[in-house]
Amino acid sequence: MKKLLIGAAVGALLLPASAALASDDHGHACVDEACTVLALFGDAEGATGYQGTEAPSYGTWGFGLDGRDTSVAPGESFFRYANGTALEGLEIPSDRTRYGSFDLLRELSDNRMKAMIAGLVSRTDLAPGSDELKIADLYRSYMDETRIEALDDQPLQPYLAAIRAADTHDKIAAYMGATQGLPGGSMFGTGISIDQKHPDRYVTSVGQSGLGLPNRDYYLDARYADKLVLYRAYVERMLTMIGWDDPAASADAIVAMETQIAEAHWTPIENRNRDKTYNEYTPAALIADAPGFDWTGYFSAAGLGSIDRMIVRQNTAVPKIAAIFAAAPVETLQAWQAFHTTDDSAARLSRRFADAEWEFNSRDLSGQPEQRSRDKRGISFAERTLGEAVGRQYVADYFPAASKAQMEELVANLRIALSHRIDHLSWMGPETRAAAQEKLAKFTVKIGYPNKWRDYSALEVRADDLFGNTERAGTFNWQYQLNRMNGPVDKDEWGMTPQTVNAYYNSANNEIVFPAAILQPPFFDPTADPAVNYGGIGGVIGHEIGHGFDDQGSKSDGDGVLRNWWTDADKTNFEALTTRLGAQYDTYEPLPGYHVQGGLTMGENIGDAAGVAVGLEAYHLSLNGQPAPVLDGTTGDQRFFYGWAQVWQQKIRDEALKQQVATDPHSPAEFRVIGPLRNLDAWYDAFDVGPDSKYYLAPEDRVRIW
Repeated sequence: MKKLLIGAAVGALLLPASAALASDDHGHACVDEACTVLALFGDAEGATGYQGTEAPSYGTWGFGLDGRDTSVAPGESFFRYANGTALEGLEIPSDRTRYGSFDLLRELSDNRMKAMIAGLVSRTDLAPGSDELKIADLYRSYMDETRIEALDDQPLQPYLAAIRAADTHDKIAAYMGATQGLPGGSMFGTGISIDQKHPDRYVTSVGQSGLGLPNRDYYLDARYADKLVLYRAYVERMLTMIGWDDPAASADAIVAMETQIAEAHWTPIENRNRDKTYNEYTPAALIADAPGFDWTGYFSAAGLGSIDRMIVRQNTAVPKIAAIFAAAPVETLQAWQAFHTTDDSAARLSRRFADAEWEFNSRDLSGQPEQRSRDKRGISFAERTLGEAVGRQYVADYFPAASKAQMEELVANLRIALSHRIDHLSWMGPETRAAAQEKLAKFTVKIGYPNKWRDYSALEVRADDLFGNTERAGTFNWQYQLNRMNGPVDKDEWGMTPQTVNAYYNSANNEIVFPAAILQPPFFDPTADPAVNYGGIGGVIGHEIGHGFDDQGSKSDGDGVLRNWWTDADKTNFEALTTRLGAQYDTYEPLPGYHVQGGLTMGENIGDAAGVAVGLEAYHLSLNGQPAPVLDGTTGDQRFFYGWAQVWQQKIRDEALKQQVATDPHSPAEFRVIGPLRNLDAWYDAFDVGPDSKYYLAPEDRVRIW
């Protein structure tokens, strides 16, 4: 379970890692505000499918025609038509829950980091205190299995002793505050982020938390009843392993209490609404509105005793959770705290703990058949802990300056294309149009890597102390958050590391960010046909720009201020279009009985629709009035759509897909291809899709937003 709430609302291509995409050692999804991240895609853990350190290649001009399944008509499933044969030959590695274009590049990034870290570990001349030595020592500490097994649960014992000593409700509240950044759990997620209405300063945010399963649906929806049974058994297993009193009864009480908390939680769709999740409070107002929890002791222990205002995200859920906390027996709260501390620590403890944690959180919840090898987990641990230090070396080794220059040109063309489209929107009036153009003109673009690197000199790392390294890193990162409160917003800060295969939009900074690791095939290939690049990375650029104009991003202006810059008539027109788009996605059923939630995935779906529409127009503009060449019998528009489909080439295990539908603001890969294309006139023309096709939409039913 995560306790940390991260920054201003950010939109990412996959889902919510880093400051923008926070995840823990278990690969748990982010909670609360961190889950408003609008990244390109969801979390991706390392795997075994791709072994090289050189970028992959696709066909002779950027797309592998032999990967198509031409027995499937484009209008029946363009996802299968463009990728079907490639998918038939694609096997999900046993240590993964999904595999495809993103995951291959994630492995490529991991392989490169593995080679880099291996080189550092082999050196004897690394300077004491240097980032390079810290990276090597982090990896050494993770790989020191002999010491880890000998310690077993000893690193956990001080926490368990402190929990047993917290024998009143107020003491437990203070304990939750004191362990910010450390292993444990809290009923409330707390973090420091950019203030969405005052983006020149930071603010403390408080929101709902307290669950050990992915979200409320896993407690309340009958479709996930089997997972709840497995969870209760896992809770008992962990409590038994640490010698907690009466683990069976404690597990029953914990699950019963978390079910009450789940009933109080807002739904994932409600959590997306930035108007409703921005609720200003003073500490006194929170104490009055949510009695039953010692907020003063909690904030003081967390180092936040001096704050005079905060944002309470789920302002109707937080009082209910405080009441649940107050009504719970102290013994139940202590057992709950002990379990979550153990669960949160297990990956850095002996094998019996790490295996138990993996078996539930990865195998049972997500269907992953095999645990990742320890060396891969060690690389991920070092990379997560010293992300920008690893990224600095990654950029030096693998990101040519020419790629950044080409990306800058592509982004400029996408901005021109969207500006042109805004000028010709039939549903938007002149006042809103001018504000939209102003916002577009103020976009900041970050490509490859940050202008300045994070300073890790204050972080102590020891080669023989895995658990201690985790504690010190957690404290270091929490102090980094606290230090923000007294300074201006750092506009140079990145929410992802350069080695992250993803991209994002940050509304408070009105910025789009493209880390180095995504700027390679199949997204971006300097040698590929331009149409494929515009369909791949061009679609990604358009997607991220589109987040600035999706149903939530459009609530912030060009300076990042959360405010309404729309006329009433234009807002009504926009909401009518998004409602129609959401209804389309509600009909998609990736597994029997599991439909896409159009309301949950709305922002990403708008981003995808904008990405392909704006990307295609930018491609046409890049031709400078000249006809596109025909390559291997394919037109320029066809190659553009192939490029878009290729980046979503993916297989996913059923259990992981069920979890995605319940928790992820991104639609499954199949519908990230089909959904936006069937609303685009040019796709019908490019592939001669007619009314008899499954995914045909009559022109009047096609949703054209941006």
